[in-house]
Amino acid sequence: MTNPEWRFSLRPRFLRPARRSLPGYGFFVAAFLLLSASCSLAQAAHPTESQVESAYLYNFGKFVTWPADHPTPADVFGICVLGRDPFGTVLDSTVNGESIDGKKISVKRLSSMQQAQPCNILFISSSEEAHLAAILEASQRMSLLTVSDMKNFAQRGGAIGLVVQDDRIRFEVNRTAAMRCHLALSSELLKVAIRVIEKQGIAN
Repeated sequence: MTNPEWRFSLRPRFLRPARRSLPGYGFFVAAFLLLSASCSLAQAAHPTESQVESAYLYNFGKFVTWPADHPTPADVFGICVLGRDPFGTVLDSTVNGESIDGKKISVKRLSSMQQAQPCNILFISSSEEAHLAAILEASQRMSLLTVSDMKNFAQRGGAIGLVVQDDRIRFEVNRTAAMRCHLALSSELLKVAIRVIEKQGIAN
């Protein structure tokens, strides 16, 4: 599907169209995400795992619709990391100067779910795995898009699980989990997921 001469770029502007209604927009979305997923972790010349995951976090926000009463500031889109931060400065540099739906992106590091009120996307670090069930339950009440690279995350009730397949970072989607958080996922996002789970998993 993708043009072999295209090159993956970590800069979010690679994906940005002028309008969402442009003809062929869905193709370019799918192409970008497929290129992101095709970054080999085995080759040093390619982006690092943190860079690719940061780019995913940014781009996921473009293809999810939050409820109108979502309690975030009207002019800020929050990407939050709960627990031990695996990104360092990479996530901040990826979204620096960027926006989603006209909202400036704010990156926050959280030590507890009580701090998650201003978040749209919540990346759950593997350091929080012992508390996953409680975190996912709280995320439903807050309408957060949960993302993690911990093992079997989507099967256990997370919305989007980042996985390594054939030395490439790809992602699985639990659509039922997203719906229970009152989130609508774009069909284009679902098309490029390597797996779409319809049944809610149970964290344990």
